[in-house]
Amino acid sequence: MVVIIATYPLGHNMRVVVALGGNALLRRGEAMTSENQRKNVKIAAKSIAPLIGDYQVVITHGNGPQVGLLSLQSAAYKEVKEYPLDILGAQTEGMIGYMIEQELGNLLPIEVPFATILTMVEVDPEDPAFDMPTKPIGPIYTEQEANKLARDRGWSIAKDGESWRRTVPSPIPQRIFELRPIHWLLEKGTVVICAGGGGIPTMYQKDGTLKGVEAVIDKDRASALLATQLNARVLILATDADGVYLDWGTENALKLDKVTPDEMKNYVFEPGSMGPKVEAACDFVNRTGERAVIGSLSDLEKMITGEAGTQFVLR
Repeated sequence: MVVIIATYPLGHNMRVVVALGGNALLRRGEAMTSENQRKNVKIAAKSIAPLIGDYQVVITHGNGPQVGLLSLQSAAYKEVKEYPLDILGAQTEGMIGYMIEQELGNLLPIEVPFATILTMVEVDPEDPAFDMPTKPIGPIYTEQEANKLARDRGWSIAKDGESWRRTVPSPIPQRIFELRPIHWLLEKGTVVICAGGGGIPTMYQKDGTLKGVEAVIDKDRASALLATQLNARVLILATDADGVYLDWGTENALKLDKVTPDEMKNYVFEPGSMGPKVEAACDFVNRTGERAVIGSLSDLEKMITGEAGTQFVLR
């Protein structure tokens, strides 16, 4: 999954935000090695690099498999308590940002500047999501393996396709703390990598201090929030499919070409896959009156120009 947010800043270049999903960096069933991550980042970089120069580019990314792997590695080291998810999320922002910077830098002129920003995102401590863990992270398991991990570590688990994965709370993002530095860097022509994994979930305590949260923010919802706060004109969520389908995976599958948020209320999509993307697209269009698109990574420029993907419009 990839998310693109396009805006029209002062000047001639349109601003574009590209978000790479965690499974685009570590694909389903692949060994979770740095070599495989590097290989997949190279593929994504080849799709994104042609945009740089024609557009101002911001990149965000998912981190579900990476956070899950770090969590397992942390749990295996018994001498200290396991690191919480917000700390692991911060670690993945640095790790994945480094790889994206390097692989894009290998394709672009040396004069192009890059910057990765650790991004905190505010969530509401009263969000009902904390009582309903739904966000899948980490590797896939058999049902027997998943049940054992649930017993041994107190995890919530849920079915993910034919396999099982750990699930954690996914509160709604409220505010992006580093929005001003993102603006400043873009104004200087920098390719910015930010809001990795939906951002680091952070909440205010009663005494006014900030605290990290044991949760994962959905990257699509965080990207929609970023698009709104950047005054975006277009939000593009690119996946491994060329659009949104009804009856996906059946012989009756039907691709939707142009829809409104009101029309999408008539349909139900998987909460762990297409559901959050559709919700994010509809939310952005309703809030801004602008356009959102869901489609394939290979069609980035066509999605920006309105020639590919499922187009979400207000009317």
